[in-house]
Amino acid sequence: MDIESLHEFCLSLPRVEECFPFDEWTLVFKIEGKMFLFCDLLEEEKRITLKCDPERAIDLRERYPEIEPGYHTNKRLWISIWLRPTIDDAIVRDCVVHAYGEVIKKLPKIKREPLLALLETWKQKK
Repeated sequence: MDIESLHEFCLSLPRVEECFPFDEWTLVFKIEGKMFLFCDLLEEEKRITLKCDPERAIDLRERYPEIEPGYHTNKRLWISIWLRPTIDDAIVRDCVVHAYGEVIKKLPKIKREPLLALLETWKQKK
C-alpha cells in the first residue's frame, strides 16, 4: 500500500481527522481528538505506527516481518508496519480499522456508541 492509498483509506473512516501536531512532516490521524495512526512523510521507506491490542500485536509481529513494536511509542500498545510490497494491503487496512476501533473502545459511552454504529455501517459498505 502506498501512502496516498493509506491516506484515502484513513479518511474514509467515519469522522477521522488528519493533522500535523508534532511537526510539518508527521501525519497523524485521529478520531475524537485521539490519535490512532501516524506516519513520518519524510522517510524514504514508509512506516506507519498505529494502536493495537497487546495480544493481537504479539500475534502480528510473530506472523509478519514487516510488523514491529511501535516506533517511538509504548511497544505494548502500538505497532509499526513497514509499507513494503511484501505485506498485503488487506492486512494493513485491517490493522488501520482495528486501531480506529481501539481508540473508540476507550471513549465515554455517549461518544463510543454512535461511533461504533457508524463504523458498522462503514464496514457494511466496504
